[in-house]
Amino acid sequence: MSSDSPDSIVFGAAGFIGRAVVAELLRRGNRVAAAVRGNPDRLTSWLDGEGVPLGGLSVVRADITTSGLGLPPTGLDGVRDVYNCAARFAFGLSVEEARAANVTGALNVLDWAAERAGLRRVVHISGYRVSPGPGGEQPDYRREGAYEASKKEGDTAIRARAAERGIPLTIANPSTAIGPGQFLGLASMVSDLWHGRLPAVPGGREVFVPVVDVRYLAAFMTRLPEHEETAGRAYWILDDRTPVLPDLIALLARHMGVRAPRHSIPVGLLRRLPRALIGVDPETLSFLSPDRYDTGPARAFAERAGLSPPPIEDALTSWADDLVAARFGAAPAPSGPYGYQDVAGVRTWVIGEREHPGYVLLHGLPLDAGSWRQVTDRLGAPALAADLPGQGRSGPPAEEPLPPEETLDVWMSGLLRPVRRRPVLVAHSFACGPALRYAAAHPHAISRLVLVAPAFLQRPGPRLSRSWAAVPLLRRLPRARLAAMLGVPEGDLADLARPGRARNVVAALRAGHSQRDELRRLLERVEVPVEIVVGSDDPLAVAVDVPVTTIDGAGHYPQLTHPATLAARLEGELSPRTGVVTRQASWKLTR
Repeated sequence: MSSDSPDSIVFGAAGFIGRAVVAELLRRGNRVAAAVRGNPDRLTSWLDGEGVPLGGLSVVRADITTSGLGLPPTGLDGVRDVYNCAARFAFGLSVEEARAANVTGALNVLDWAAERAGLRRVVHISGYRVSPGPGGEQPDYRREGAYEASKKEGDTAIRARAAERGIPLTIANPSTAIGPGQFLGLASMVSDLWHGRLPAVPGGREVFVPVVDVRYLAAFMTRLPEHEETAGRAYWILDDRTPVLPDLIALLARHMGVRAPRHSIPVGLLRRLPRALIGVDPETLSFLSPDRYDTGPARAFAERAGLSPPPIEDALTSWADDLVAARFGAAPAPSGPYGYQDVAGVRTWVIGEREHPGYVLLHGLPLDAGSWRQVTDRLGAPALAADLPGQGRSGPPAEEPLPPEETLDVWMSGLLRPVRRRPVLVAHSFACGPALRYAAAHPHAISRLVLVAPAFLQRPGPRLSRSWAAVPLLRRLPRARLAAMLGVPEGDLADLARPGRARNVVAALRAGHSQRDELRRLLERVEVPVEIVVGSDDPLAVAVDVPVTTIDGAGHYPQLTHPATLAARLEGELSPRTGVVTRQASWKLTR
């Protein structure tokens, strides 16, 4: 951390917008005091993960709800620019909770800034539904709810206080900021869409819920103090190109390979329905409006500052990928590239290197590509993994009169078509079938084939038995119990709750079971080098004449239970400490 006095301070620095402002300032060479209320590690670890230089950063504790903000008495004398990104953004707050941060806290920040001898600017975040303009009437706490009403009251109060004390103030009125880590507001509607819980679009055809890319918003805000003419101004910072809500939902549905709702429900009707029925807080309904906003001044300033937002479709679809990758806030996102791509007509969830992977990994059932994460983290070459059609996060195959195995084969060819090297093809359980067929049809496209727990060479155990492989049971059986039956983490079964996923898993299991004899014969004829990896608790049921590696203590999912050992095997390493036992089978394949 730099010992120089900060020139900028950001309140609410650990929040979604606040941390983006901190990152932008640091990248531009500013010395920044990041004011946080809780653990500073949350901010510093995020900045480090984003590759932000930390040399100009100092972290201070602050509580804007108290007079003086709880800041240290020294060390901040050089602050000239103050960014207030702190607020309570939540629905269902009490009036006291909302006013403490959004009114009293905002005024406390303004009063503290007024004491800075070299103050150049205070940049305060208000909201696009808050300032005078469409929907900007005086706050009504009973009708609007505590959050929106307190933001309106705070906006009026800080304008008056700034005029009274001669404070150079600029107000930023952003719409819903989107980007990695934003799981509030509109994100909940995207979550419902993806999970099949959005039967209709709330509001009418012209409802406008604008968005703005958070990186563009941060760049805009950090340029404001550099231009004297922006003092005393307010700017609506939102992307006018945002589609109306029904079109926005349709765009994201196409991108994610899910079905968009065909109907909408008027806001007036939603207000009369019980909260338990509509599934949303009534406070959110005020944002479902056709109102438009005067973004001309913001667009003019952005042009002068050399800023332009990303294409709106790119911003929205990239955000949707971020939401899905992080399970809408329930899990950490993978570190490498990820997102939806079109593979042979299937909206496919793809993770990792698309053109030059050293490994291509296919998951078994009922898992997804994320089941390889602990393995890929240990490999010495980039990897490509994807969710199979109709499984995990991928969309269903196009409706064509093809048998399931042919659909998978077409998809496999599409997945590997952009690959520019001969990777190692690794497949688990059910996926060993399409992987084997691909290797037989394209022997020069891969360097070797590794079959992990190949179901067609093993006895149909509990994972295939009638005791659980039925759609109703997969849907209703508690995830914890099903995970225990399969020996996998409960989180790896999250996608089974999505519409059609349990049915797809069962159909795939049955199709795979019917192809066992065919695949065993094909194994004898394949021309690429093949090896097999199994767990000692889930051995082969037949003899084969290819190398077989047995991992001691592993069952049917060694990538989840013994990832380091499996990765070492894929890399060609063997160590007595890994518990790997390797044998060269000398028997011919039998039925």
